[in-house]
Order: sequence, then structure tokens, then C-alpha cells
Amino acid sequence: MVTALVGGLSALALGVWLFLWQGRGGFWRADQTLPPSQPPLTAWPGVAVLIPARNEADALPQSLPSLLQQQYNGDFHIWLIDDQSSDGTGELALQIAQASGWAGRLTRLSGQPLPPGWSGKLWALEQGWQALQREHPPEQLKYVLLTDADIAHAPDGVTQLVTQAETRGLGLVSWMVLLRCESFWDRLLIPAFVFFFQKLYPFPWVNDPHQPTAAAAGGCILLQYDILQKIGGFAGLRGALIDDCTLAQRVKGLGVPIGLGLTAASRSVRPYGTLASTWGMVARTAFTQLHYSPWLLLGTVLGMGLVYLLPPLGVGWGLWTGTPWLVALTGLTWGIMAGLYYPTLRWYGLPRWWGLTLPWAAGLYTLMTLDSARQHWRGRGGAWKGRIYPKGS
Repeated sequence: MVTALVGGLSALALGVWLFLWQGRGGFWRADQTLPPSQPPLTAWPGVAVLIPARNEADALPQSLPSLLQQQYNGDFHIWLIDDQSSDGTGELALQIAQASGWAGRLTRLSGQPLPPGWSGKLWALEQGWQALQREHPPEQLKYVLLTDADIAHAPDGVTQLVTQAETRGLGLVSWMVLLRCESFWDRLLIPAFVFFFQKLYPFPWVNDPHQPTAAAAGGCILLQYDILQKIGGFAGLRGALIDDCTLAQRVKGLGVPIGLGLTAASRSVRPYGTLASTWGMVARTAFTQLHYSPWLLLGTVLGMGLVYLLPPLGVGWGLWTGTPWLVALTGLTWGIMAGLYYPTLRWYGLPRWWGLTLPWAAGLYTLMTLDSARQHWRGRGGAWKGRIYPKGS
């Protein structure tokens, strides 16, 4: 009886993976990438960079010089919003700019206390946006680059982003930068995070103006100045913890084409390294992604169990009970899962056999999602950089 039940559920899991293989926009190919080179533009529009920074003294020495020294032929200026840091982030940014010889490219703003109803990142960006509008009218700038303080950009990163936007007529271009993947926990969890993100928001669908799917990677977003004005700046997004995808949905909702892809040219310098660091990052917003719904949470847990955990468990049960057909069925499903995961693993320099670890990563992410719901129900919302966001914010 148990073997028959496991067999029936395993057949269902196989069907799900066959659908993901053929019916989810080819998300698993991980082929929406930044071209290695593009023809130069004849004119280079002005770009302003907004960096929200809260307690980023460890990251800035690696990340900020990469922006200060950008090889960009148009007007280019950086606004760093020091969001109530306690580690000297703002002062360090000025020192780095002075030492680099590009002090004229950086303006440091001291952020004001966080008002009710705002997330910290969006409030910092809104302050930078308001200052930017006072200093630079639309005729002086065409693009605003939103980037995290822990992103080290390629020397021609801004040039590549602007070229993509201009040649493809995009109102928003976002690139998922290469995340650090050094420790065991990084290798187990970081590529899986990228794989799950691509599955949730298939990049080919995001890049198709006829598809409603919209998403962005918050570490690197180039956005047209006038479009940001049209959506009301960041005030219209306030309180959104998944602010990058919310922004992309607003832009694409205007009928404006957007672009999202992977790049290895720019990278995150933030070390994860431990299970706890990745757990905190995911648990902060996982339940938000489910719209705080207990039913979606239940469906997610059951779905993750069926699709990711059942195949290896089924292999074990088939071997234990001496049921060759069950071993073959669940082994095939596990193999397809690992095969679809491989293009993302290759992006992170990991071997093909590492794809067999995806069920364990999925199990941990399921636990993180449950913990995210637990924190929400305890009234803690999301926690980040020493701030606790209240329930529902």
C-alpha cells in the first residue's frame, strides 16, 4: 500500500518536472546573460547612481571604487545615502572617493530616521531620489542606476547597461550579479537560490513584452528617469520588502519593455558562508512572496515535498523494499531535476553531480519559508541590518 502510494506520487512528481522542462519558458537554461561586447553608442546619456548604505563599512572598500572608476563617456554621478549607519559608512565612503581621485563623482547624503510604513532601503532610495531631482532636472539625466552597496561592478558595467537599454528600447534593465559561492553552505544554497528565482520568474518571460511576468534583481537596476517619475518615485513602493520585483511589475505594467539576465562581470562582495546568513536573507521576505497566506504556505510546503524531496526518498524506499520499478521511476525524476539544475551550477563553476544536492537545498529553503511565516505571525515581519519591520509592512 505504501509503495503504491509512493509510486503514484512519484509519477506526479515526474509529470511536474517534465512540465518544468518544457512548459516554463526554458528558465533552467540560464541563458539570459549579458553579451560580452556590444557596438558603442554615438551618444551617451547622463546616469545618476543611488546607493542605499546601512552599516556597509566592510563592503565599501571593494565595491565603491568599482563605481567611482567606471569607464563611462557620459555624465555620471553617484549618490550614496548613509542610512543611519553606526559603523562610519558615510565617512568611509568620502575617504574612499578622495583616495581614488574621483571625489567629484560622489555625493554623500545623511539619511533621516525611518518613518512608519517604509522599508529602510526604499526610504533611503526615496531620499536620494528627492535630492537627485532637486539637483538634476530630467533634461540632464536619462537613467538612474539603483545598486546595493555590496556590488562590485565591472569597469564597463554602466556602459553595458546603458547600451542594453538604448539598443533594445528598455525602460528597465536589471542584472543578477554573481553571488559569492565559496563555502560548503554557499555551494549548497546560493546556486539553488538563483535556480528557484529563475523558476519563479522565468527570465525569457520577463524579457518578452507580451508576457505579464515581471521581475528584477535589486542589486543592479538601471531605470529611466522619466519612468521613475511617472510611477511616483519610491513612495509608490513604500513598505514593499520585495521592492525589486514590485518595481519591475510597476514598470512593465505601464507597457514598457524590461530586461533581466545573469552577469558574471559584476559580483556581490557580501560573504554569506554560513547557513545562518543565508537563512536570514531568505526568511526576511519568503512569506511576503506568498502574500502572507497560510494556504499558499501549505501549498508551497506540500509542493516542495512532492517535487524535490520525494524523488530521493522514493529511491531510498524502493531500495529498502526491493522495488526496482520505483527505484527507476524516482531515479529518473531525480536525474531530470539534476539535469535541469546543471546550467545554473555551471554558471557557478560546480560539477554536474552537484545537481543531486538540490533536494537538500530545497528542504532547507522550505524550512526557511516556514520560519519566515513564524516570524510574521509573531509580529516581527522582516529583520534586516538591525531593523525589525512590523507585521504587514
